[in-house]
Amino acid sequence: MIYLDNSATTKPYPEVLHTYKEVSEKIWGNPSSLHNLGTQATRILEACRKQIAELLGKLPEEIFFTSGGTEGDNWVIKGVAFEKQAFGKHLIVSAIEHPAVKESALWLRELGFEVDLAPVTKEGFVDVEALKSLIRSDTILVSVMAVNNEIGAIQPIQAISELLADKPTISFHVDAVQAVGKVANEAYLTDRVDFATFSSHKFHGVRGVGFIYKKTGKKISPLLTGGGQENELRSTTENVAGIAATAKALRMTLEQAELVQARQAKLKNVLVDALKSYPDITLFSGHENFTNNIITFGLKNVRGEVVVHAFESHDIYLSTTSACSSKAGHAAGTLLAMKVPSKIATTAVRVSLGDDTDMSQMEQFLTILKQIYQQTEKIRK
Repeated sequence: MIYLDNSATTKPYPEVLHTYKEVSEKIWGNPSSLHNLGTQATRILEACRKQIAELLGKLPEEIFFTSGGTEGDNWVIKGVAFEKQAFGKHLIVSAIEHPAVKESALWLRELGFEVDLAPVTKEGFVDVEALKSLIRSDTILVSVMAVNNEIGAIQPIQAISELLADKPTISFHVDAVQAVGKVANEAYLTDRVDFATFSSHKFHGVRGVGFIYKKTGKKISPLLTGGGQENELRSTTENVAGIAATAKALRMTLEQAELVQARQAKLKNVLVDALKSYPDITLFSGHENFTNNIITFGLKNVRGEVVVHAFESHDIYLSTTSACSSKAGHAAGTLLAMKVPSKIATTAVRVSLGDDTDMSQMEQFLTILKQIYQQTEKIRK
């Protein structure tokens, strides 16, 4: 099997699964309990919070645990809107955001908030000047992802941070789900970023766990109310084993990030050079300011799901861009925002490399690609 859908989810590291199992068996008390088992769980919980904060260059009290990226995005978008609505009801999110961000913002429209979608360039980067023109006196939130999940474009977070530097009343949220281990922490966690969202299973942790970064002093309404966990901002019994596994996965991912990026860069060069040799293949992912792990392309007149299943028949797994939207059969939202014609956008497939993807796997992928290209000759005419 060759797994090339790592932007959808990653395989947990064996060490991460070991940590999850060990904590589940030995530290199974409720952190809210007063007895010793609860105290043990609390110690593990807070040690993990401290480790994650240190790895990101933040403070422990700025880390809040969630069930993953979708909850984190929903919490920040809705929580900031509800908290700051007395000061304004205008939000700006980019046109290429993950549905967890975009749909949360559009849901707020039904409650009387105003939402603008910041456009992107034809290459897939948020147009900072266009974003600037959308800012109003009643704007309370700007949300832009760090790395686009469909084509791998690294968004201009630094430039947006500079744009918002003299606008302290606007909260700045970054969806960092695809960024961990792909770009340097400081590239997307600037001093101007107020909130950021993370998901464990995107960096070899376990599913159902994530966290948000909330800058000290910034306010947000709770999404979940109840027992008062997470400093009364996210009530529910904490998944201590999952959180311990997340801390382990984050440390391991960041420790080897430089080596992994270098290896993926070589693989991407090989793949991109090969794709460019086919006249009926459109390449949607670029090189400069793109991550090394995502390469998105399309075969002329061949729908993406057809290509995905063709590779699957050879035990090679990739996706039609975003895994969250692939089963719906929709064209990639990012490509449509880039003004790519719908007929071309529906051909898109995404290859997302993993930490252990090697050259032999890439060679096998290219062998099967050649076969599929030949088999679809009549369709491409």
